[in-house]
Amino acid sequence: MSSQANEFLEFLSARGRGELGEKMGIEILEAAPDRVVGRMPVEGNRQPIGLLHGGANAVLAEALGSIASQLFAGRERTSVGIEISATHHKSARSGFVTGIATPVSQGRSLTCYEIVITNDEGLRTCTARLTCLLLDRPPERP
Repeated sequence: MSSQANEFLEFLSARGRGELGEKMGIEILEAAPDRVVGRMPVEGNRQPIGLLHGGANAVLAEALGSIASQLFAGRERTSVGIEISATHHKSARSGFVTGIATPVSQGRSLTCYEIVITNDEGLRTCTARLTCLLLDRPPERP
């Protein structure tokens, strides 16, 4: 991979995580337009009753789908999330959850990603869908 591609992936990882992603401990493990993988610790992201917060799942899903959409959009365009939905199937109390974002559709002006989140045992805990709008302006650099 060229240094320019590495720089762009580093920018996208930072942009996808952002301040909230950093606070939540999101790590990007793999990034390509057709597949983004990341993980997040359950500890520090739980509800008062000890379960992973549903909003934490949504943040992880949006981070991963946004990175995939921006990679698809390229350097001359930017991507912004316009809709997210999440179905919580199973709770997580400890360890990590891992999300994998894959495209449902990648068009000229919209992208849509399914994000499957699993626990350390590989069991699905959440399924999310993110739709992003592609805009004809370059993303701002951090």
